[in-house]
Amino acid sequence: MEIFIEIVLVILAFGGGCLLYRKMAEKSYDVSRKEADLILSEAHKEADLLRKEAALQAKDIVLKAKSDFEADMVERRKEIQQLEKRLLVKEENQERRTENLDKKENDLSRREQSLAQREKNVQAREKEVQALLQQERDKLEAIAGLTQTEAKERLMKMMEDEAKHESAKRIKQIEDEAKETAEKRAVKIIAQAVQRYAGDYASERTVSVVNLPGDEMKGRIIGREGRNIRAIEAATGVDLIIDDTPEAVIISSFDPVRRAVAKHALERLIGDGRIHPARIEEIVAKVQQEIDQSIKEAGEKAIFDLGIHGMHPELVRMVGRLKYRTSYTQNIYEHSVEVAFICGMMADELKLPNKVARRTGLLHDLGKAVDHEIEGSHAVIGADFARRYGEAPEVVQAIEAHHGDVEVKHPLDVLVQAADALSGARPGARKEMLDAYIKRLEALEEIGNSFKGVEKTFAIQAGRDVRVMVNHEDISDEDAVILSRDIANKIEKELTYPGQIRVTVIRETRAFGIAK
Repeated sequence: MEIFIEIVLVILAFGGGCLLYRKMAEKSYDVSRKEADLILSEAHKEADLLRKEAALQAKDIVLKAKSDFEADMVERRKEIQQLEKRLLVKEENQERRTENLDKKENDLSRREQSLAQREKNVQAREKEVQALLQQERDKLEAIAGLTQTEAKERLMKMMEDEAKHESAKRIKQIEDEAKETAEKRAVKIIAQAVQRYAGDYASERTVSVVNLPGDEMKGRIIGREGRNIRAIEAATGVDLIIDDTPEAVIISSFDPVRRAVAKHALERLIGDGRIHPARIEEIVAKVQQEIDQSIKEAGEKAIFDLGIHGMHPELVRMVGRLKYRTSYTQNIYEHSVEVAFICGMMADELKLPNKVARRTGLLHDLGKAVDHEIEGSHAVIGADFARRYGEAPEVVQAIEAHHGDVEVKHPLDVLVQAADALSGARPGARKEMLDAYIKRLEALEEIGNSFKGVEKTFAIQAGRDVRVMVNHEDISDEDAVILSRDIANKIEKELTYPGQIRVTVIRETRAFGIAK
């Protein structure tokens, strides 16, 4: 019975707990639902606020865009109005110009008609004048017994012969007077300058040759599929000639500096033994720097030895470049230094500025440093560079005049010409091929023999002196002077030669007597 009562109590307790839990769950659900409704209502309110704000912003953007568009339209209208005004002004100007052109055209047409009428009148008068002149000519020709052409030719011939003889007499007189006073002095000055200067000369080949230790080195220089030889040519700017010549490679280039760089670089590569494109570029760059430095040092040495200073660095570099330039196998650097010394010595004798004379002598062949790159005479090119880099006007003039490109104006011009000729003409200074030398002598003798009255012509002193023997019956003393000028002019026109050529016409009268 007690157990039953306990079971009933447990059941009652359990049922009471379930009821209590259900009431608590229902109460919690009602609270959660109220909170959810509150959150949802707040969310709706916030969405409405955002919607209203977005609508207001959209209206502001539309209003702003509308105002910007209207302002832009106002500006464009103003621009269009200004353009219309300009076009109206241009149209008015164009109409005025058209009216002016019409007026000018009418004036021109009237003037053309007037000129045409005047031309007709002038032509008619010219015909009348020509007819009168012809009548007068006919009368004069009948009186003189000569036509107009014959009379002109005879008169011109007489005047030409008279002028030639008078000029020849005057030239001979001037030359005799100049020789009396100047020849001894000139010979003394030149002799002293040549005796005092005892410089050596240097000779170079026009094509550089690199000797090889063996013919197998040619294959290494060429490289696989020619890559080494192409790399050398590209890096140095020269042409390598590899032919059947035993143990030798020929380097060909118009630029002597490039040729020197290529030669030194190739010799180093052969000595090193490592020949490939990367090594070639490295060696060529090093040799180029060394050559540039040696060029600069050579220019500075020449200036130091001559005692002249204040020269532009670019001119110093160009003087150094002459070390790699030759003319008739004579080294131009050594030749320029020699000319500078001779100029200074002769300037001392003539009481001219010594340093200016030396400066001009050193720079006289400056154009030969770049004449393979720039068209024109080396004298003109050198004068342009000297003028560009601030040399004195008398120095520029002497450089430009030392080969007769411009007229001689200053004693320094003649001084440089004389020193240049002395340096180039002295024994051993320049060398020529034997065939070219013989042909030049033959050409000189042929030019002399081509003139009327010449019996024999002899080219002596290595072609620098031409002796012309003439018939005394055909050539007078005055004609001999004219003949020497004519032969010299023909030589200048037809031949190319270094220095100067002297033409001497020899005329003698022989009288014979017989004693019985």
